[in-house]
Amino acid sequence: MVTSSARSVFMGPRLRRLRRDLGLTQADMAADLEISAPYVALLERNQRPVTADMLLRLARTYKIDLADLAGDGGADHTARMQSVLKEPMFADIDIPTLEVSDLAVSYPGMTEAFLRLYTAYREEQLALAERRAPDLAGAALLPGENFDANDPVAEVRRFLAARRNNFANLDDAAERLVHEPAGPAGFIERLRERHKLQVRYLPPNVMLGSVRRLDMHRRQLLLEDSLDTAGLNFQLAKQLAYLELEGEISAAVEDGKFSSKSAELLARRALAAYAAAALIMPYSVFAKAVETRRYDLEALARQFGTSFEQTAHRVTTLQRPGLEKVPFFLIRVDPAGNISKLLDGAGFPFAKHGGACPLWSVHDIFKTPRQIVTQWLELPDGQRFFSIARTVTAGGGAFGAIRVERAIAIGCAAEHAGQLIYTRDGQGPNADEPTPIGVACRVCHRPRCAARSAPPIGREILPDDFRTSSVPFGFSAD
Repeated sequence: MVTSSARSVFMGPRLRRLRRDLGLTQADMAADLEISAPYVALLERNQRPVTADMLLRLARTYKIDLADLAGDGGADHTARMQSVLKEPMFADIDIPTLEVSDLAVSYPGMTEAFLRLYTAYREEQLALAERRAPDLAGAALLPGENFDANDPVAEVRRFLAARRNNFANLDDAAERLVHEPAGPAGFIERLRERHKLQVRYLPPNVMLGSVRRLDMHRRQLLLEDSLDTAGLNFQLAKQLAYLELEGEISAAVEDGKFSSKSAELLARRALAAYAAAALIMPYSVFAKAVETRRYDLEALARQFGTSFEQTAHRVTTLQRPGLEKVPFFLIRVDPAGNISKLLDGAGFPFAKHGGACPLWSVHDIFKTPRQIVTQWLELPDGQRFFSIARTVTAGGGAFGAIRVERAIAIGCAAEHAGQLIYTRDGQGPNADEPTPIGVACRVCHRPRCAARSAPPIGREILPDDFRTSSVPFGFSAD
C-alpha cells in the first residue's frame, strides 16, 4: 500500500504517455486532477516529482491499477540496457551503472528506442552471416530478392536468436496468471471458470489428425486421449496462452516485422509454445530450481511434470536481463541428420546449410536410446563447449501409432560447464580430452578426419596416383 510518506518518484515520460493514451490535453488532465496545467507540464518534464498522493489521485481518476501506473521504476529497462552494454562494441565506453539507471527511469522512450535499434542491428548481423551467393544447388537470389521470404524457418530462427530466445513480457504475463506450477487440473479449472470451456478427451480416429481442437460453438476443448501427461499439460497451457496472452504474443510477432505470412505464422506458433512453457514452468520458480538442481534436466522434468525436450527447451530461455542463467544452445535432429529445431543462446557456430559434424554425439545416441551422453567439444578455432545429448520420442501412445525418434543436444560454453551437475566429481568425459569437431565438412579444415564427407571449400585436393591417404580426402596444406 502506498502512503503519503512514501518516496516521491519522477515519472514524467510515463505520465505523458498515459495522458496521450487517454486522448487528453495537459489542460484536460489538470482539470481532472484539480491541479494547474503548468504543474502538469512540470511533472511531465521531470521538474517536479509525482508524490504518493498524486499517484493515488491518478489511479482513482482514471481507474488505473496503482502497480501498473507506478511501474517498476525503470528496473526492467535498466536490466535490459545493462545486458546490451556488456557487448564488446561498448567495451571502450565507460558508462556508470547510475547513468544507465537514470536514463531508463527518466527517458524510457529513448531507452526503448535504443533497445529496438540494437535488436534490429542484431537481426541484420545474423542475416548478413547467413547471406550467401549461389546455394549448393546453384540457385542464386535475384537482385532485390529477399532470401528470408523463401526460407521462413531461417527468418524465425534469426528472430529468436536476436532476442536470445527470451521474451520477458510473455514471462511476466504468464507469471501474473500462474504464480506456481498449476498442472493439468489447474489449467482445466481455469478454462472452465474463466472461459466456460469443457475439456473432453477423444480417440485419434475421432480427432482426425488433431491433438488439440477448440470448438467455440459447443464451448469445448477437444484433446486426443492418447497424450501423455506432459503432452496434455502442454496443450492445455498452449490453449490458455492463445486465449489469455493474445496481446503479448501479437505484439512480439509484430516486433519481428516478418517478410512473409508463413514466417509470421511460424513465429506466432513458436511464441505460443514459449508462453505455454512459461505457464508450466514460471520463470522465477524455474530459474531457482535450475540452480538448486544444477541443471539436472531429468530431475527438473520430474519436478515440473514436463518432458525432457520441454525442459531442455525452457532452459535455453533463461536469459532475462538482470536474471540471466547459463546460456545454452539446443539442436534437435532425426536419424537422417535433418535439423528440426535450432536455438542458439550460447554462441555455438551452427552450420547455416548442410549437416553438422558426425563426430558429435548427438548423431550417435540413437544406439543408446533414453541415455544421457555428455561430451566435451573443441572447434578448429579452439572454442570449447560442453554437450548433453539424449533421444526423445514423439507420437505413439497407442498400439500401431506412429512414433518418431529424434535426438536432442543441449550445451553451453566451457566456462559455464562447472555449474552443471554433469561435470560434478569428474563424471563423464575428461575436459582435457575434448572431441575435435567442425561446424560442417565443407568449412572444416581439419586435415586428418576419417569422418569427413566432403573436402573443405578453397582447398586443393591432392592426387592419389602414387599415394592413397588414410582419410577420405587428402588436400593441400594451404
